[in-house]
Amino acid sequence: MRNSGSKGLAVILIVIGVLVITGKFIPLLSHVFGFFFGLIIAAAMIALGYYGIRRGNAFFGWIVLIIGVLVLLSKLAWLIVPAIGIGIVLYGISVFRHGRRQG
Repeated sequence: MRNSGSKGLAVILIVIGVLVITGKFIPLLSHVFGFFFGLIIAAAMIALGYYGIRRGNAFFGWIVLIIGVLVLLSKLAWLIVPAIGIGIVLYGISVFRHGRRQG
């Protein structure tokens, strides 16, 4: 086994593990940690899927990427759906105004 001297990945994994455990055992913080970890995990799945595609393992890369995108969309639905609604309203107003000028 190779030891490169860099303990950065180990420290990051330990911190993430402690935060996950803290989020599970402290009910008040579980909603905050749960939401952010859901976003982080979805973003990591997208990054790993892209990395897998770039490294030549396209089949599993696309699977992980698609699952990551779907998870991220489900986590951000509270933001995406109102944005789509606002866009539809603005488009309707635009069509209404242009229709009046022509007629």
